[in-house]
Amino acid sequence: MDALSKFNLAGKVAIVTGGAGILGRQFCAGLTEAGAHVAVVDLQQADAEATAAALGEKASGFECDVADAQAVAACVDAIVARFGRIDILHNNAATKTADVRAFFTPFEEYRLETWKEVMSVNIDGMFLMAQAVGRQMIRQSEGGSIIQTASIYGLVGPDSRIYEGSDYLGGPINTPAVYAASKSAVVGLTRWLATHWAKSGIRVNCLVPGGVSSGQNSVFSDLYSSRVPLGRMAKSDEMVPALLYLASDASSYVTGQVLAVDGGWTCW
Repeated sequence: MDALSKFNLAGKVAIVTGGAGILGRQFCAGLTEAGAHVAVVDLQQADAEATAAALGEKASGFECDVADAQAVAACVDAIVARFGRIDILHNNAATKTADVRAFFTPFEEYRLETWKEVMSVNIDGMFLMAQAVGRQMIRQSEGGSIIQTASIYGLVGPDSRIYEGSDYLGGPINTPAVYAASKSAVVGLTRWLATHWAKSGIRVNCLVPGGVSSGQNSVFSDLYSSRVPLGRMAKSDEMVPALLYLASDASSYVTGQVLAVDGGWTCW
């Protein structure tokens, strides 16, 4: 048996939502390197197209607001028209809202409007995209793989001590309750879909990144790293091999699972 050949995605068509983001770009690059054709889906057409252009002829950019049911349906139809099929969905899009400072507001003053805005992308968008792509996979009758991005804060509560003196995107940060609640919901949706679509050969798993170094100040990085058994934050490309495993036939008997790539954070 050639185990390495099971990671080969040649001839497969993959969708990555949030494909122009910090992790999204890495995920798209990894999938193309493994041989897949990739639909880079993002909120802004220009960002999606720029990301796809950097990946070469195997990638195409598509604009989509994943919280909008009509936009999702149109996007999936456009991807099928372009590539002919869909084999892999990486349900990866998430939001910090249009007002980042509102996103990080303390819980006691958190506005319902902000809560709903986050949920509309982080879980409603997951539902809409999984529903649309799942229907297409069922029509194809050849199974498929769906991977949904959650977070360590969908598994465990935050350690507020790591945010003392933190700075990111122009101000202090925390882990909002809405973020943790939405990512917990992603885990639950993943397990439900895994049992629901198993009869159709569609595998559904959850990728759980730990903290990724992406411009946080040194205070936060040091405090976070001190809380991780491996002693550091993740690099963005360290999530990619886990995605390729879950997307490919290397995980052909894996469904409904939650794979944490977190340096051991959730061990404690």
